[in-house]
Amino acid sequence: MSDRRTPGESDDEARGPSRRRFAKTLAAAAIAAHVLAGVASAQKPPATAEPKAPPGPQPVPTPQQPPKPSPAAEAYAEVARARFGDHIPAEQLDAVKRDLEGNIRTADRLRAYKLKNSDEPDFIFGA
Repeated sequence: MSDRRTPGESDDEARGPSRRRFAKTLAAAAIAAHVLAGVASAQKPPATAEPKAPPGPQPVPTPQQPPKPSPAAEAYAEVARARFGDHIPAEQLDAVKRDLEGNIRTADRLRAYKLKNSDEPDFIFGA
């Protein structure tokens, strides 16, 4: 029996597909999909609708600083940077960090909403 491995290839890689490699690929695809969605939304051109003239003087909006990301968002962003940092520019990593912060805040709001035992699931049945 000949050894068909290339130099630097492990035993697992030589045997072919495995559940572990499949799981790693799925995890990488999930993170990459989120990153690519952030990139696509950042590159989307703004809508060119005709703004209507305001009826009166409007207050000048003050530039607000975005809230500082939570430690959990920082940790998730650090994982993404360690894993995909070579392929993602710093601006896109900042966008990923903001998206992660939004996801964490949404999860906190959902977790804070208490359901009663009598609450039914909301679903639509179609035949």
